[in-house]
Amino acid sequence: MKYDIPTLVSDATGLLKSLISIPSLSRDEKEAADYLQNYIEMQGMATGRKGNNVWCFSPMFDLKKPTLLLNSHIDTVKPVNGWRKSPFAPTLESNGKLYGLGSNDAGASVVSLLQVFLQLCRTTQAYNMIYLASCEEEVSGKGGIECVLPELPPIQFAIVGEPTEMQPAIAEKGLMVLDVTAYGKSGHAARNEGDNAIYKVLDDIAWFRDYRFSKESPLLGPVKMSVTMINAGTQHNVIPDRCTFVVDIRSNECYNNQELFAEIQKHIACEAKPRSFRLSSSHVEEGHPVVQKAIAMGRVPFGSPTLSDQALMSFPSLKMGPGKSSRSHTADEFIFVKEIEEAIEIYLELLDGADI
Repeated sequence: MKYDIPTLVSDATGLLKSLISIPSLSRDEKEAADYLQNYIEMQGMATGRKGNNVWCFSPMFDLKKPTLLLNSHIDTVKPVNGWRKSPFAPTLESNGKLYGLGSNDAGASVVSLLQVFLQLCRTTQAYNMIYLASCEEEVSGKGGIECVLPELPPIQFAIVGEPTEMQPAIAEKGLMVLDVTAYGKSGHAARNEGDNAIYKVLDDIAWFRDYRFSKESPLLGPVKMSVTMINAGTQHNVIPDRCTFVVDIRSNECYNNQELFAEIQKHIACEAKPRSFRLSSSHVEEGHPVVQKAIAMGRVPFGSPTLSDQALMSFPSLKMGPGKSSRSHTADEFIFVKEIEEAIEIYLELLDGADI
């Protein structure tokens, strides 16, 4: 089927401008979700809604067919320092660069995938489609995609829209955060008394810095552990009776988070508590038909170090979208209109007639 790409790009860009102008910080996306839901319904599509998550099914949904999920997120981080332009005033320059908070991460994916969904709904495919604009992605919130997936029919495959320069990320690192605590006994710093809790964490901090898990991923490399926060003491002349530190752990697909935690506990003396095991590493086989089609189109599979809603999906998924990851969460965030055009063209070629 021949598609009217210029019109699709114009519609996507217009919608993106509207979404940029509506602040949609994580857990405060209601107005943006309302706008997007109304936009979809104006296209003649019925929508579903839970919290600030909005979705729609392709017409003639048939449970005998496999189902493809097209997903991206409408929430943004807070504007960082350094913006020279207004983050909520979409600014399109003559070179096709569109500025605005969430333009790159992940507004361009939201609008590109929606236009692709609306087009493919008008064609006959061997699969069903669900379009889902989710919320709370930036904070991995439980009110986001995690609460929606149980409401949906079984899904066989997903395309997750995130800025990857339209290259297919077939693996993604997971995340586990540990709160680690050592206990001592307070005393006066001038006398030889007390049990300094700071000294008790030193060996464990060094272990987190130096330890290497044996299994490395060809796509994601080794598990990465970083001590990122430390806190102790009340004043200079009191021996601290408690010291806490935080460890950021980025897992590869060779381990689940429970396995990593069990190994960590064998090596450290302090008390460690994981905030969650739920954000797992994800991986889809390179032999999957959608991945193979992407490769045939000249796309290059890679492993992504950044986290997305893929971590909460129990089915195979591919992370792929317009823009560059390095622009995310930066001042004067932008997307090129030509990147939206490229995304729509590639998505349509990849998914029209695809075997999922």
